[in-house]
Amino acid sequence: MHQHTPPQVNGDPFVRVRGAREHNLRGVDVDIPRDALTVFTGVSGSGKSSLAFGTLYAEAQRRYFESVAPYARRLIHQIGAPKVDSVTGLPPAVSLEQRRSTPGSRTSVGTVTLLSNSLRMLFSRAGTYPPGAEQLDSDSFSPNTAAGACPSCHGLGRIHRTSEELLVPEPELSIRQGAIAAWPGAWQGKNLRDILEALGHDVDRPWRELPAKEREWILFTEEQPVVTVHPVREADRIQRPYQGTYMSAHRYVMRTFADSKSATLRTRAEKFLTDSPCPVCEGRRLRPEALAVTFSGRTIAELAALALTDLDAVLASAPLEGEAARVLAEDLRSRIGPVTELGLGYLSLDRTAPTLSAGELQRLRLATQLRSGLFGVVYVLDEPSAGLHPADTEALLDVLDRLKEAGNTVFVVEHDLDVVRHADWLVDVGPLAGEHGGQVLHSGPPQDLAGVAESATARHLFAGREAAGTPRPVRGATGAVRLTGVDRHNLRGVTADFPLGVFTAVTGVSGSGKSTLVGQVLAREVGERLTEPDFPVRRLVEVDQKPIGRTPRSNLATYTGLFDVVRGLFTAAPEARARGWKAGRFSFNVPGGRCETCQGEGFVSVELLFLPSTYASCPECAGARYNAQTLEVRYAGLNIAEVLGLTVESAAAFFAEVPAAARSLRALEEIGLGYLRLGQPATELSGGEAQRIKLATELQRLRRDHTLYLLDEPTTGLHPADVRVLLRQLHGLVDAGHSVVVVEHDMEVVAGADWVIDLGPGGGTAGGRVVAAGTPPEVAAAAGSRTAPYLARALGAGRERETAATAATAATGKA
Repeated sequence: MHQHTPPQVNGDPFVRVRGAREHNLRGVDVDIPRDALTVFTGVSGSGKSSLAFGTLYAEAQRRYFESVAPYARRLIHQIGAPKVDSVTGLPPAVSLEQRRSTPGSRTSVGTVTLLSNSLRMLFSRAGTYPPGAEQLDSDSFSPNTAAGACPSCHGLGRIHRTSEELLVPEPELSIRQGAIAAWPGAWQGKNLRDILEALGHDVDRPWRELPAKEREWILFTEEQPVVTVHPVREADRIQRPYQGTYMSAHRYVMRTFADSKSATLRTRAEKFLTDSPCPVCEGRRLRPEALAVTFSGRTIAELAALALTDLDAVLASAPLEGEAARVLAEDLRSRIGPVTELGLGYLSLDRTAPTLSAGELQRLRLATQLRSGLFGVVYVLDEPSAGLHPADTEALLDVLDRLKEAGNTVFVVEHDLDVVRHADWLVDVGPLAGEHGGQVLHSGPPQDLAGVAESATARHLFAGREAAGTPRPVRGATGAVRLTGVDRHNLRGVTADFPLGVFTAVTGVSGSGKSTLVGQVLAREVGERLTEPDFPVRRLVEVDQKPIGRTPRSNLATYTGLFDVVRGLFTAAPEARARGWKAGRFSFNVPGGRCETCQGEGFVSVELLFLPSTYASCPECAGARYNAQTLEVRYAGLNIAEVLGLTVESAAAFFAEVPAAARSLRALEEIGLGYLRLGQPATELSGGEAQRIKLATELQRLRRDHTLYLLDEPTTGLHPADVRVLLRQLHGLVDAGHSVVVVEHDMEVVAGADWVIDLGPGGGTAGGRVVAAGTPPEVAAAAGSRTAPYLARALGAGRERETAATAATAATGKA
């Protein structure tokens, strides 16, 4: 390994790691300079995140806990320390990771960036109040406080209502036949029916024949009368009378929707509700007193709905009366600056966090850190370039430099070659993924990586990407889907043709409208037309980056259906048959075979005061998820926990003779996910990994029917070497007669497409138009496109490689 070992000096300027063994790291020793920008590279699954987040950040967090309260020290034992012999010279760390759980709908751009606080202060101190109105404090301008929230919708801006038509969709049925569809099924529904009968209602008359007043009471009463129910005696069991409490259908639905912990029950309840803007505040979420205050002629709700660039312009031109107004307006503008600089000026303050991509959310947090003025800390960033157009990556590099110049150490896990080239120091992990990785191949200045033969990063960094962007013969379209007059978000009257039977890339800066056009408009149009007999597309497959599950219970094996096959093999094992065990015994989601201490999760949740809760390994089963008896059953020498611990690559060899398992594992391997463990919890997977698992699941059940595949930034989180593997799969789909549309920022991928649609020219209100559409060379020459110069560079690099290859072949021929 290349390791520049600096001399030991007083006040050692290096973070020194010795013996790191987290995940697949193999006793790694590495020295990384402080006060510098260090980039961690390596193929997906090589161990770079295990080093940056799993070791360095986890150790900084552990030390922080140790330095605070005795209460927190107790948590350290539960969370466990990272597996490392020693780390010296490590300052406190701030982590900006993408895998955080998605924030709730009350979290918005304004709350993440703290800009909402500043805007509320501005309205409180410098707003124009109606004559005679008293001054409100800043809390009164927040929809998340009792003082500010509209009392009708509790500050959500929308209200859920129900109606007789929704609760009773088939009024010709009687209550006994199940007219009240909103009621729960099974025993609870029968119980409510029996109570109604005991209360004297006719449960055998068709619903529509019951008097209106009676129908109204049954569905909407808030009363909860208690009556004695005498169940009908059945021959095979004796049922005693019991006291039953009545609950109206409306009350049941509202309570389930608001309080149920079960997502399934909540989704069912939602079917009986309509969601509409609140009639009192008209969706503006605030009390009338707050909405009566204006600044520069606009309410706080109107300013929060503007794109940040437009809000900045309003603040710049507003007549500022008094010192308070001037100071507060300047503070707001100085906070908006870093956000727009990171290419997020198209967002509005009221845009909710769940509608943002992981990359957008991380860059918002980064912009907030720029303003916080901290120094002497380590920032650990997780692919901050994810979802960024090359034009915006340059601004990101400026921001990283400014964090460093303010006296901080910046560690970045990154695949973008422009970010890698910009680093002061490079730590390259590899050589491959999973158990074939976990070694530091190089730690030193980026240019010195050139001499490291086994580094996949070196091959791409210095040779240009070998084949990814090489122009391929352009395929001809077999038809097209035309979208006309599209009006949605920032798209205004857009017309676009998506050719079929080819590979189409949709490009444009962040916020130009790509995801809206593809993920919402095109998907809906195609979805609605699938039933038309002459429509050429027969199936639509959307492969997004949403998690394959939100808890550690979901994993690769459960999502792909592989786990059903594995459980079947264990159920058929002699020990299981002798004990009469069924497949459920080998599921960690149901009582019986699972460890009851952690209820089969393998983890216990540790709640931290003031900090996000974290997971620690279960003290009873040590993460195995099953109880000791279940683990006694073996298949081909392994117990079920050991099988779940296999990587996809090892499992492919292990299950080579089981066709049902082998097909699914082969699809995962071919898409570059051989390093993932079968039982790896969904909570540990990145958005890019989740997307590729979905794609592999699709590929293993490849159909003959013409399918349109829609992918949103499929190369996110992929090393250039893995991008090649993914592209081979996607182009293979097109060669098999299907259509592929990708939203993409990676110019090498765009250069290899058959057709390109470029949106822009800017983001937000400055975007939303088709700037250019055509073959990659045509779009690369388009005037007014911010994508064109970057695409031209990628095409040029591809041609240079082709010329070089031709010359080399000719030279060999002469020799």
